[in-house]
Amino acid sequence: MTFMNGSVECFLDTNVLVYAVSSSPAESAKKERALELIEHVDFGLSAQVLQEFFVIVTRKIAKPLPPDAAVAFLAEFRYFPVVTTDYPLIVAGVEASVRFGISYWDGTIIAAAESLGAGTLFTEDLSHGQRYGSVQVVNPFAETSAC
Repeated sequence: MTFMNGSVECFLDTNVLVYAVSSSPAESAKKERALELIEHVDFGLSAQVLQEFFVIVTRKIAKPLPPDAAVAFLAEFRYFPVVTTDYPLIVAGVEASVRFGISYWDGTIIAAAESLGAGTLFTEDLSHGQRYGSVQVVNPFAETSAC
């Protein structure tokens, strides 16, 4: 697996980035928390997260962003560590999926976080507090969540 710029404390899953651009009044607290994480924690991402973000915000949210706006948001992350999707990551994702009984996609997120040395994975897609190998899941929108 290859990535840029070294190790990090935390890894952000797609839903954090999606909430950061949400225009839904019902998601205002989640948006505020997502922006706080982006601005204040030492985090990394993966190509998978960035790809999922683009698809979701341009096609699947209530008020989709124009593609150029989504790309502009993505450009903000070009200097952060980003794990590429290569053969070793795919294999590690499969292994995590089998080992922990989770989806391949979640397994690949775990593998990407591990490859960056991130001890915390911020996501609401897996069980809050659950440990997957060296990575602990924290729901950033739960009462207590810190990196």
